[in-house]
Amino acid sequence: MYKEEQDIIKQGILNEIEGYEFYKLAAKEIDGQNNKNSFLELANEELKHVEYLKDLLKEMDKDDTEDIDLLSLKTIDSPGIFTWDKVDNDFLSLAISVYSIGIQMEKDSIEFYEQAKNKTEYKEAKDLYDLLIKWEKVHLEQFTKQYDLYTKDWWSQQGFAPF
Repeated sequence: MYKEEQDIIKQGILNEIEGYEFYKLAAKEIDGQNNKNSFLELANEELKHVEYLKDLLKEMDKDDTEDIDLLSLKTIDSPGIFTWDKVDNDFLSLAISVYSIGIQMEKDSIEFYEQAKNKTEYKEAKDLYDLLIKWEKVHLEQFTKQYDLYTKDWWSQQGFAPF
């Protein structure tokens, strides 16, 4: 029961761990305390997602029936709004790279969960994937806004602004 969903959740755990490690690394390298704190907060959100998915997997391992409510374990608040600093010129290229990678990670996660949602026959699994997609879309929106701001700053720094 739920074998394919269990495999998807396992991959989701790995994806969240990759995000956690990436955001920790970004926090270490980026300039500005607010930026560091925001990336550390993102890393902690990824850990919350890991714990949520691990708990869900344990519950699924205990019960092989279709009676499991995949959303009943606990709720995790949607990601918060983060405070980002301006980065100095030395770190602007790094910030753009970090956000670009973060955007791609979020897009990949959204696509992963959308494909899983389309493949499953279980309404509970579809609801779970909708929740996970929602989490990833919040990050995607935040990262895209920040990326756009830093890109404009970078072009301006180069002496011209095509925007």
